[in-house]
Amino acid sequence: MNSIHTITKGGFASVIGQQEAASMVTQAMRAGRLPHAIMVCGPSGCGKLSFALALAKYVCCTNPSESDSCGECISCRLIDKQEHPDIHFVFPVIRKKDGSAVVSDDWISEWRQRLRQSPYFSLADWCREMGDPNKQPLIYTSESNEIQRKLSLKSAMGGYKVAIIWLPEKMNAECANKLLKLVEEPPEKTLFIMVSEEPEYVLPTLAGRTQRVNLIPIEQDILKDYLIEKFGLTETEAKDIARLSEGSVLQAIQNISLSDEEKACFDSFTTLMRQAWRRDIRSLKDWSEQMASWGRERHKIFLRYAARMNRENFMANFRTPDINYMNSEEAAFAVRFAPFINERNVYGIEELIEEAITHIEQNVNPKMVFFDLAVRMIVLIKNR
Repeated sequence: MNSIHTITKGGFASVIGQQEAASMVTQAMRAGRLPHAIMVCGPSGCGKLSFALALAKYVCCTNPSESDSCGECISCRLIDKQEHPDIHFVFPVIRKKDGSAVVSDDWISEWRQRLRQSPYFSLADWCREMGDPNKQPLIYTSESNEIQRKLSLKSAMGGYKVAIIWLPEKMNAECANKLLKLVEEPPEKTLFIMVSEEPEYVLPTLAGRTQRVNLIPIEQDILKDYLIEKFGLTETEAKDIARLSEGSVLQAIQNISLSDEEKACFDSFTTLMRQAWRRDIRSLKDWSEQMASWGRERHKIFLRYAARMNRENFMANFRTPDINYMNSEEAAFAVRFAPFINERNVYGIEELIEEAITHIEQNVNPKMVFFDLAVRMIVLIKNR
């Protein structure tokens, strides 16, 4: 993915949109009512991690304004370089070598480099950064001891100590339970900022100890102006892409230039549908085996993409461009494919895909999941 936003100057000023949420937390900070544990939630691509970084910068700044960090003090400059000694990161990782304890610091150099490029990235992007997009990253039990050790130390800069936990839903249960005790009785001037894509999968007792900050999809006009500024798009191009992107910076980048991930999903979706229409069982078996090799996170990305394409192709039949959200390649495929998605099968296909997502999340054998999906798709796609 292209670098779309480098953290250099500014804190909340560098977050795209989300000014209402920024105002809420800065007011709470000034009034001395900032909770010690916050969970930042919202749809993909809305800037949750960027917001968490801006909040950490604000609470550590030695000369903040009413609405933002100064960007000039020693603390701000260290944060800009990803070198602040009192800001600690926890994030899902893969094991570097068998038998070793696994902690985020195993990958901290790669993590800091990723943040310097842009705070707008997905778990799939991070897996590619670690060099294995097919492995399932986790936050392991050993991480809880590491967090406790770091936060028990005296603040190096004399201010707040901040733990930014990206995707707490990826914690194993033992780690989450140990972290719960620390969140319940935190050291003085300690702030936990959790950034969650799927808060419903966070340990409920842990989530219940946090104050939730909900971010919203970025407004189309704000996203449009950002795309013009960062990519030099024309007003018309930027407006069209902003509309298609549904408030997501990540989706906007993919709509500007189809990412490898998006292209792989598109190719796999079109292959599935064409082979299902032909009732080519042998090819569908090969397809399911190829899909099984992707890894669980990519499985879920594909299935969510397939669900979106199912809905978009159904809506394409109404020939109302304003309610369609497909890029040019997807729209070209829909010209001939959309009539095959209709009121007789659209709900059945959606239910089939949702069932596959549930099975993947339950660690059912992916070869079985995708072959079952493919074979049952034959019946649905023929239901015209």
